[in-house]
Amino acid sequence: MKRRVVVTGLGIVTPLGYQLDQVWQRILAGESGIHRLQIVDTSDFKVQIGGDVLDWDPVGYLEPKDMKRIDRFTQFAIVAGTDAAKHAQIDWQQCDRQRCGVILGSGIGGLGEIERQMIRMVEKGPGRVSPMTVPRMMVNAAAANLAIEFGLHGTNYTVTTACASATNAIGEAFHAVRSGLLDVVVTGGTEAAICRMSLAAFQNIRALSRRNDEPARASRPFDADRDGFVFAEGAGILIFETLEHAQARGAPVLAEVLGYGSSCDALHITQPDESGHGPSLAMKGALDDASLPPAEVDYINAHGTSTPLGDIAETRAIKQVFGEHARHLSISSTKSQVGHSLGASGGVELVVTIQAITEDLVPPTINLDTPDPECDLDYTPHEPRRRSVRVAMSNSFGFGGHNASVIVAKFDPDRSIN
Repeated sequence: MKRRVVVTGLGIVTPLGYQLDQVWQRILAGESGIHRLQIVDTSDFKVQIGGDVLDWDPVGYLEPKDMKRIDRFTQFAIVAGTDAAKHAQIDWQQCDRQRCGVILGSGIGGLGEIERQMIRMVEKGPGRVSPMTVPRMMVNAAAANLAIEFGLHGTNYTVTTACASATNAIGEAFHAVRSGLLDVVVTGGTEAAICRMSLAAFQNIRALSRRNDEPARASRPFDADRDGFVFAEGAGILIFETLEHAQARGAPVLAEVLGYGSSCDALHITQPDESGHGPSLAMKGALDDASLPPAEVDYINAHGTSTPLGDIAETRAIKQVFGEHARHLSISSTKSQVGHSLGASGGVELVVTIQAITEDLVPPTINLDTPDPECDLDYTPHEPRRRSVRVAMSNSFGFGGHNASVIVAKFDPDRSIN
């Protein structure tokens, strides 16, 4: 028997801050978190902009000694996860912690730690490589440390599917709760992969915007003048639980998770399928999983990376799935404001999507000054828009041709599921 899955807590870390209300208000105000990168020296790079989290200092969340033993991407997950648990008003001591788990996404993990220790080995020899290197760099370190932090003994793993990682993890968490495997799952994604090596690699495959003189205007999804994505970092963590579990403890119900779909382009290791066929399969799969007709969806938080091919492919996919209803959808790209946090992006964007549902307010796509003629849907340019958002979809697509979509909705106590 399928169980209803609800969202009871949200936590977020972005270049616009790491308090949910603050980030949401800055998004609605059309602010950009993109700037000259400060956590790496970019003086010899062609790309010098990005979305690093400035003045990061998780005082009150982590002790100084704990900060030294875990990588930045794990720190993000613990801060966002702690905030999500607080938002959910959950007391882990009162839960059956064998039925509570963590399923996170991260595309790269502790790459900065690998870079630092490689430099140390070359300069000072193998004996000077830190013994903490492995537990810092492991892609699964964030999920493991969250379980340690909360004392959760249930299922724990990390999904790594490039920029679809968080949404794939969210989908796995949804199925784990709906199937009865777990009562509560901490899910979402985290990433802190900005270092000289990764920046050089993305720069050299010409994936990144080079609008160095206008960093706040560099991420411009669906705009004719877009020239690549903007590298960023962050985390988006959510608490999923069964409706029965949430009601039994009097928890706030923010939204309900209805469906999840995933697919693969099976075409190219980095380039998207320009036809949109692969992403359309994921979106159709999510609708089928939710037993919803396309016309029920009000809003799509698009993958919308600001790459020349990707934005066109997603537009084509939306048209394939939604037909004439595509013209009635509100669509926006959160990446226009916070950049692309790779494997964390789906978590960040689902948090924003649920805020849109909660407040019936569609966030904007900033920097959409000259719409690409091939991207001719309603992308909510510049300003947020008031409208009823009953059902929403969040899309994530990644290198390797990975595609994932998740559908969430306003909580309706009378909704039935098949």
